[in-house]
Amino acid sequence: MIISLWMMLHVLPLGLMKSQMSCQRHGLVIQGANFSDFSFLKTNKVFFGPTCKLYLASPVLSYPCSLQQLKQVRNQTKSHIVLANHNGNGEHEEGRSTPISDDQVFTSIFLASINNDSQENSAVNSSVSISHSQLNPKEHVVDLPVNRKNLLDRLKAVHLHISASEQWNLSRIELCHRNYLVSARNLIHYLALKCLDTEQLQEELSAIGLQNLETINPHVLASVYSGIQLLNNLESRLLDSEAEANSVDINHVFFGDSLKVSKHKNEDFSRTSLRRRAVSYKESLLGPIQDGKPSHIMATVGNEAIECETLLGDLLSNGTTIFRINCAHGVPSVWSEIIRRIKRSSKMLEKPCRILMDLAGPKLRTDRMKEGPSVMKISPKKDATGSVILPAQVWLSYIGFGSPPTHLSPDVVLFVDNKHLLSSLEVGDVLKFCDTRGRKRSLKISKKCPVFAGVGFMAECSRTSYVESGTKLRIKKKHGCSSVGKIVNVPAVEEFVRLKIGDLLIISRDPCLASNEGSPVGGPRVSCSSSYLYDSVKPGEPIAFDDGKIWGVIQGTSSSEIVVSITHASPKGSKLGPEKSINIPQSEIRFEGLTSKDLLDLEFIAEHADMVGFSFIRDVSDVIVLQQELEKRKLQKLGVVLKIETQGGFDKLPFLLLQAMHLPNPLGVMIARGDLAVECGWENLADIQEEILSICGAAHIPVIWATQVLESLVKSGLPTRAEITDVANGQRASCIMLNKGKYITGAVSTLDSILRSSGSQKMKSKLKSLLVPSQQH
Repeated sequence: MIISLWMMLHVLPLGLMKSQMSCQRHGLVIQGANFSDFSFLKTNKVFFGPTCKLYLASPVLSYPCSLQQLKQVRNQTKSHIVLANHNGNGEHEEGRSTPISDDQVFTSIFLASINNDSQENSAVNSSVSISHSQLNPKEHVVDLPVNRKNLLDRLKAVHLHISASEQWNLSRIELCHRNYLVSARNLIHYLALKCLDTEQLQEELSAIGLQNLETINPHVLASVYSGIQLLNNLESRLLDSEAEANSVDINHVFFGDSLKVSKHKNEDFSRTSLRRRAVSYKESLLGPIQDGKPSHIMATVGNEAIECETLLGDLLSNGTTIFRINCAHGVPSVWSEIIRRIKRSSKMLEKPCRILMDLAGPKLRTDRMKEGPSVMKISPKKDATGSVILPAQVWLSYIGFGSPPTHLSPDVVLFVDNKHLLSSLEVGDVLKFCDTRGRKRSLKISKKCPVFAGVGFMAECSRTSYVESGTKLRIKKKHGCSSVGKIVNVPAVEEFVRLKIGDLLIISRDPCLASNEGSPVGGPRVSCSSSYLYDSVKPGEPIAFDDGKIWGVIQGTSSSEIVVSITHASPKGSKLGPEKSINIPQSEIRFEGLTSKDLLDLEFIAEHADMVGFSFIRDVSDVIVLQQELEKRKLQKLGVVLKIETQGGFDKLPFLLLQAMHLPNPLGVMIARGDLAVECGWENLADIQEEILSICGAAHIPVIWATQVLESLVKSGLPTRAEITDVANGQRASCIMLNKGKYITGAVSTLDSILRSSGSQKMKSKLKSLLVPSQQH
């Protein structure tokens, strides 16, 4: 049993007192030993840390206090001392340590903070009594000269607490693969530091120009030890030989011989070594970064990569280093063709890249809807009076020639079945046709462009038209009209339901019942075939659609239908289409770790991709299931990206990382901000992002910054100022991911420019010119 008494080194010297009521509110048991390994203490921020703490429910706390005062507090609050052991069941864990006496405990505690009688007396004389019920660190900060000796003692106490926390979690650490052992230890050190209130300590460290405890997470132990050394140097005095001879080994008193297990060479925990380890993990998963950029660029691709022959090459040329394919959409035959084209473009351009494939996971989505007619509308731009101010831009090409070049932005793309006749067109030619309504319309060729496999044409249409597959195109000549061919492959119109505030939406198990028509209760219908939804929700619970664009409250449920009252939507109505996300953040829903589809897709990913994205992780058991499948297939080199997009996944992130470290697979974390914001609350997203970055930084695990990065730029071609700021903030991650969109190539180029300019010498030279006077004669 390892007795958690080292927290007194923090509680007493730092003046930290956490009330019994507060701990109970956060699920902690004060007067018992039924602790989990970690608790998540939520105040203004979310704090993680081991519950190996000692709480004193004393009405009065003296700061700092003498050994005699401590004994008095001990006697007054003896029933409130928490003794927690490693296995959490109130029993001694065999082989760990043996109980120690009170005298040993209190003597050992104060050896770190009291070196001689004069210092002790000084501390007693300067003690300040603080009422526990009124304790507020911010209100009781006293602006006094920094006592460097007292500061040194408290920093030593922090160091001891961190070392003790490692011992507490030693069995968990030893399960990690040897590649991750040091990083797992540093993660434990970070969590131990985060569970302490170091605000006052940090202020005093800053006052004498020492380190910031908020930024040392990649190398916690080394930084704290460096601070101790610096303070020792500032003190310029050492313990005399007599004190050294009479001193007691605190580590031995607390941990006995078990401490020797965690003793490692100093270089293992040095800052340089840990930084190299972080870079190694990053390159192992994502590959080396080219051109000195701080982060990789990941682009999501789908069917458009097949439709446009030049898209993948353009993305690579503009800075993309990783491509993402979402297995929730498409089929293996489409994925195979996309990957074939990625590898071909990468080889031709001599630009290495990697491929991430996301497992669909047990995410709830709306089912496919009945397809509408295969009709495409061509609409010129008009002013308020209805007059045409700009003709619609139409791209015409043979079906095998692909999409238009990226520098063109047509409103409509049409394919023609006659390659020979199409190639004979020239600028200025006019194509005639009758639209689906029987109205005569025309297209005037305005530009001829070479494409990858031939030529294509930009044409202008000045009147609203509707075309479908089979619409005939004719060219007007001097001797009459001749056929150019027929329009082919017009996609079916995607059906959707339009929802407004107050509407009643019916969610049905049966896809055949989904429609945009009114239901018996007066609302439109969509379908979701997942049984998880109908088994989990209750009336009164909130429900969200399409990453939170639409919100509602569940009014009624049955085994086959759910009635939802829409509470948030666009004033003009929001569209809800097929394969859109469904979130039920307050429902007790139980997902399986890997679905049957995920297992089939994992076979494909293992053969074709470099990384697998594990979606909708909620618990450690999900990671264990994936690891079992990886071991079964002997996939030790396949990168694993844990997608954090649920409240459970965020709360248990330290557990997930430690479990994932059991295997040697390259490891990463994706902040999937779309679902994460819906599940955890929009107002909490910024703090959650920060916490994930900090935790992963402590574990040296690379992070992917994802969802709605430069969203306006990708969709419309124009960024918002907030998006640019978001990208600048995202540079702290190892990779920034962009989703699909019409202007994805331009967005990648913009993102690449932002990353290249980060920390550039250009800005430094400007600042330097302000400080160094120009040499003018």
